[in-house]
Amino acid sequence: MSKWLKMIAGAIAGLSVLPICASAYDLPAVNLGSTSFLDGGPPAGPGLYFQQYMSFYTADTLKDANGDTIPLPDPELDNWVSLSQFIYLSDNMTLFGGKLGLSGIIPYVSLDFTPTIVGLQDNGDGLGDIVIGPFVQWDTIMGSNGPRFMHRIELQAILPTGKYDDDRALNPGSNFFSFNPYWSATFFATPQWTVSWRLHYLWNDKNDQPNVLSFPGADDMQAGQAIHFNLSSAFEVIPKKFRLGINAYYLDQITDTKVDGHKVSDRQEKVFGVGPGAVYHFSQDNHLFFNAYFESGAENRTEGERFNLRYVHHF
Repeated sequence: MSKWLKMIAGAIAGLSVLPICASAYDLPAVNLGSTSFLDGGPPAGPGLYFQQYMSFYTADTLKDANGDTIPLPDPELDNWVSLSQFIYLSDNMTLFGGKLGLSGIIPYVSLDFTPTIVGLQDNGDGLGDIVIGPFVQWDTIMGSNGPRFMHRIELQAILPTGKYDDDRALNPGSNFFSFNPYWSATFFATPQWTVSWRLHYLWNDKNDQPNVLSFPGADDMQAGQAIHFNLSSAFEVIPKKFRLGINAYYLDQITDTKVDGHKVSDRQEKVFGVGPGAVYHFSQDNHLFFNAYFESGAENRTEGERFNLRYVHHF
């Protein structure tokens, strides 16, 4: 392989996981900072919810396995993602002492990567991978001054429904099934100060049409397992109306990617993002979240900035 092709292959490895529902290489797109404050429970109890997310991610730096910048001529990735989510929480169906619910997310992804290099083209706009999962939401634990703790567990699955082309390095879909369960919780340190987290484990099935440039002649590729989490803390500035805070996410691939059943080293991905955020409560049934993230410590993926807007409505 020529030095130029080796550099291109390395660049593809560096494009591993883009923002949620824009898969580029090994790992699928996952929830990196899309959820944040008060994540441990729905704001208005049982019923039907609709959430609309708009996310913009931009990056002009590609990192290799050592976290060093891959030398490409002025690379730039812009990624817009629209996520439409429906959530239903039952008021009478219970399991393990908690209420049963179901969540489904339909993503639409727009990708634009420059410069145009053979093997590094994006696959344009299209449907991303649908995410669905049953969950158990436990009742809020109350204290003398209000809520103290709320949490749930969801058995989330990422379905290979998105647009995919094995000749393209950046795709709206991943072309393989993933199991991505999580535990989400919110702790009320005081009635005004909250700390929230969402802890994920990620397992991936095989991709029987892996990227042809990175894996020439391979029959299948199986991305490694990973852990990722969102962490946030907010303070109520205007009672029952407005909260300001800080939010972060972290992703770490903990096992090697496999190609035709054999482990491939130096492909594990890692990234950390942190920034400010806010949430405005129009009412108990309507909420608007904003979160910004600035990435660092990336390995085998892009390193950039992410901006999320999320509207929540309870019917």
